[in-house]
Amino acid sequence: MKTRFIVLTAALATIAFAPPSTAQVTSKSAAPIAVPTPATIDTMSVVVAVPESVTIDTVKKITGAKTKRSFLSTAPGIQMQNYRPEDKRGINVFEAPKDESVGYDGFKLQWGAAFTQQFQGLDHYNTAAPVLVTTAGVTSNANQLIRIGHGPNNATANLYLNGQLARGIRVAMTTYSSARHHNETWVKDGYLLVDASPIDWAPLNNIMKYVTIRAGHFEINYGDAHFRRTDNGNSIRNPLVGNYIMDAFTTEVGGEVYVRANGFIAMAGVTGGESRGMIANPQRRAPSFLTKIGYDKKFSDDFRFRLTGSEYATASSVSNTLFSGDRAGSRYYDVLQNTTSSETAQAWSGAIQPGMSNSIHSYVLNPFVQFHGLEFFGNFERAKGRAVTETANRTWNQNVEEVVYRFLPDQRLYVAARYNTVKGQLTVGTPDVSVKRSQLGGGWFITPNLLTKIEYVNQKYLDFPTTDIRNGGQFKGFMVEGAVSF
Repeated sequence: MKTRFIVLTAALATIAFAPPSTAQVTSKSAAPIAVPTPATIDTMSVVVAVPESVTIDTVKKITGAKTKRSFLSTAPGIQMQNYRPEDKRGINVFEAPKDESVGYDGFKLQWGAAFTQQFQGLDHYNTAAPVLVTTAGVTSNANQLIRIGHGPNNATANLYLNGQLARGIRVAMTTYSSARHHNETWVKDGYLLVDASPIDWAPLNNIMKYVTIRAGHFEINYGDAHFRRTDNGNSIRNPLVGNYIMDAFTTEVGGEVYVRANGFIAMAGVTGGESRGMIANPQRRAPSFLTKIGYDKKFSDDFRFRLTGSEYATASSVSNTLFSGDRAGSRYYDVLQNTTSSETAQAWSGAIQPGMSNSIHSYVLNPFVQFHGLEFFGNFERAKGRAVTETANRTWNQNVEEVVYRFLPDQRLYVAARYNTVKGQLTVGTPDVSVKRSQLGGGWFITPNLLTKIEYVNQKYLDFPTTDIRNGGQFKGFMVEGAVSF
């Protein structure tokens, strides 16, 4: 009797202690054994015997189990309030968000960095007439293109510092640790962002629910394209490799005030009109004024619409840099440059800088539509201005249409296409010239902080003078880029 009971107990214990998946499958270890029910039970002799095979299998399952981590869980935590992440989470975030998703629990300091490097496979051509230059008895053709060759470009790097000073108040600074134009380390910008009242007074608290103030030396908020461009070492937000042909980006000293409510946004700012705050030729200095107004609404998880219009104007400047303020340089090295080209001196190869350094008045309209993984972004721009030596204004127009499709879980893969055209006068009274660029590529987010992408680019120069090295110019080929940002 005792023997029978021991066998029955062992069988029941096998079912009870086996994992659910095992208990639900008929097997030798899990199937119940039919035995006669004993008439009497000797409780002092009960022994629970678990088969050795069940114990070993259970241990293997427990020790072999792995916790599945989500894609975004590999990204660093956000510690700063109203902060736009430098990694994948910052894509399609325009102005720094105004929310209370991160609570304030005292002073915090947060460091970050971004690194980018390319492999360049470009070739270029031109039909410019020879321009002979004699130096130290040696005559050369100034319109002869340098042989580019294929290979890696130098890496670029950014360093970020953010400090949470009080509730809704933080300071931000970006340092270019290495750039194409400036190989040495230098500070790009530093500013104070205020999203909450420093005084706990009800009227001010209510006002600051809708108002944001930014002051210091910062990347001005003209247009929306600067939120999607490559910023030196940080190229994660740019779905392709190169920035626009006319790249509206500069840093200036001043202040901006934002009002946001129910999807509407309005901004007004005033700056010194130059990338450097030093006083040089003060009689030629005048403030710059910038405004932005728009609407940004997410109607559902799958559909978002944003439309903004921006204006920038300055009457006089020693050296205005709205379209020449990217001191990091172009991504396309040495294209349409002559044999004396160097990495730093010709840092903006492939770009058009219209030279409106004295006065400028510029407008841009930016529509953005997002439906599921499909995005459309447009940039329709008109700039009028002149250099200090000119007595009349010139006009340049730029149009950009960009489509991106992101797919797979967490939108880790994407394909992108961009068509960019510019047209305007090189000097007053001359015919218009134009440049057209097509870009096609895609990328893969290995992690939220690590992106690899490839691009095919084809850029053509039309109607340039025969003595201009860009006459009949064209460059085309592929670029491969890797980016790390956190």
